[in-house]
Order: sequence, then C-alpha cells, then structure tokens
Amino acid sequence: MLVEVKVPVLAESVPDATLLEWYKRPGDRVERGESLIDLETDKVTLEVAAPESGVLVEIRKSTGEVALSDDVLAVIDTEGTAAQPVAPAAAPADDDATSRLGPAVRKLINEHGIDPANIHGSGKDGRVTKGDILAYIDTKTATPPPPSAPMVQARPVEPETVRPEERIPMTRLRKRTAERLLSAQHQAAILTTFNEANMQPVMDVRNRHKDDFEKRHGVKLGFMSFFVKAAVEALKRFPIVNASVDGDDIVYHGYFDIGVAVGSERGLVVPILREVDRMSFADIELKIKEFGERARDGKLTIEELSGGTFTISNGGIFGSLVSTPIINPPQSAILGMHKIQERPVAERGQVVIRPMMYLALSYDHRIIDGREAVQCLDTLRQLLEAPSRLLLGV
Repeated sequence: MLVEVKVPVLAESVPDATLLEWYKRPGDRVERGESLIDLETDKVTLEVAAPESGVLVEIRKSTGEVALSDDVLAVIDTEGTAAQPVAPAAAPADDDATSRLGPAVRKLINEHGIDPANIHGSGKDGRVTKGDILAYIDTKTATPPPPSAPMVQARPVEPETVRPEERIPMTRLRKRTAERLLSAQHQAAILTTFNEANMQPVMDVRNRHKDDFEKRHGVKLGFMSFFVKAAVEALKRFPIVNASVDGDDIVYHGYFDIGVAVGSERGLVVPILREVDRMSFADIELKIKEFGERARDGKLTIEELSGGTFTISNGGIFGSLVSTPIINPPQSAILGMHKIQERPVAERGQVVIRPMMYLALSYDHRIIDGREAVQCLDTLRQLLEAPSRLLLGV
C-alpha cells in the first residue's frame, strides 16, 4: 500500500515552510515514527516523521523547496523491499593538474609553457601559487653574471595572500527576526527607562529555601520566577503596559501571557508562559526549564511561540551589564534583566557593597506615557527588593 507523507497543518500565522535536508533517500527502509525531514518555518523547525513503516519509493519535494500545509512530500510503500546497496562508482581521475590551480597561475603556465609538476608549491597542501611560478620563471631566464661581477641576491617573491570568506544564507528564523525587529523600530515610538534593583533580598530567599525547593519540586529556584511574578504584579497596577495597539485602538488584555526569551542554536526564540498569574513559583521554573531544553532540541511548537502580552529578556546570563531591549510586536513593552554586579551604594548615609542589577523597560510611547513606564518599572524594583510582598500580594 502506498502512503503519502504530508506537511503538517501549519498555524494561520505561518504561511509555508522550507524543506531542509532529507534523512532518507528513495529505496531506503523507514520505520514508523522515524524522522524523514525537518521543515523550517518563520518560528520553529518542524519534524516530519514516517506515518507508516515501509520503503521510501518517491520524494516529491527537494531540499530548499517551499511547501504549504498538507502538501505531499514523499510516498512510502508499506509492502516494498529496500534496495540493495550499490557500491559507488570510482570517481574519474583528474589528469588535468592545472584545473586545481587559480586562474592567474593557469595563465602564466600557458603563456610560458611550464609543467606545474616541476614546481614545488609553497601554498596550502603544496598548491602552486603565482609567486612560485614567477620565481620559477626568474630562475630559468636569469643570465649568469661574469666571474668578476658580484652575485646579486634575488628578491624573494611573496606568495599570494589568502583572505578567506564564507557566504551562507540566513535561516528563515533569522530573516523573520530581523524583519520583526526592524518593523518594531519603524512602527513604534520606542523609549527605554532604566532603574536598578538590590538583589540581596531575593538572593537571601533563594539561599534559605533553594535546597528544600529543589527536593520538593525537582527544579532549581532561579531568578526568573521572581521577575515573572514581580512583572505580573506591576502589570496589574499599570494595565496599559500589558496592552497592545491594533490600528487606531488600544487593546487591554485581562490576562498575563509572558514571553521568556530563550537562546538556541537557531537564534533567539520567545516561548510564552500562558496565564502566568495563576502559576506558582515552581510551575514557572519547571516550564522555563522545559522551554530551554526543547528550544535546544528545536522541539518548540508554533503555538508555544505565538501571542504573548509582555516579554522578559535576560541578557545578564551572557554578561550584559545594561542594554535597551527591542519590543516584540504587537506587544507594547519588554523588560530587560542584566548582570548582577557588586557595586557601592548609599544606604542610610553609609556606603555599602550590594549585588545590584540594572533593569531596562522599553515601551511604545504611542500608548504608554513616561510616567506610567517609570512607575511600572519602579514598582517592579520595589517588589524585587521586598520579595515577601510577592507572596502576600501587597
């Protein structure tokens, strides 16, 4: 029986997908659930698996082609027999040694009738360079000086300088990210306000409870859950920061879907914590851990990367001391966390050393006034410096 391998149904926000490398070739045996090819979309990489066991008898779309939802990619014969492996034919010997030389070298060889086999190459892997050819020509054409004349040292000829370059196409994720960030800068009036938080209270809570927390919940207690909880409380008090622009309308969201920026080999992705106001600290940490693992494996779904009302980005894990994060449209604000660094600060008239973190809130000035942005960020700071308020809701 012939079974078609089709493109999975794509989300409405993802119009098509590009085919990456096939893992199998026509005639190969495949097992049900075995990965056949990956499809790259604007947001995620989708894995297409064999729907049934059998022999891959036909591939209908090649690497690099664009496919739509439900397009047929290949055909499997569930009753077929895998083709016997055939020894590859020996590659024909390359008798023309000059074909491996650069154009400038070939021109000199042809002009002077030189056999490159007589020249010792000084280039990479013994390759003959233009300098080698010129030195060889100078040696053959030089006239021996009379016995009384002083010998003249020939000036060595410098070999060709190699300036390597590599050109590779952007991935669809990288191109889409570039488009969205450029669009955000062109369409939104982005400003950034800064503050700094004393992280000692949060660090004290973590140190007191991290062992019990990990034993009970099976995950480490990180900083991100504190920031997510503090952000939700701040957004509740300043709902405009959780809103978005739709044409000439302002859309206020009565829910809190927080995007958490995660780095992966394919680039930055922002999975969404849905209705995070209903989640506990443990729920948040477990979900963030899961997102990080699945981002590294390229297993995040389109639905998990879509939507969101507010984003948190932690550049501090890469050593960033301060930055101005860019809004993720159609959201109207994004919070940037940064490196925790011990700095001298004034407390009650005394200079003390505290673990400080710079905070940055970029916002769309079209709907968010500076007063609201500044107060929202300062509220978040106050909550971080008194983490017990997060538990008491005050």
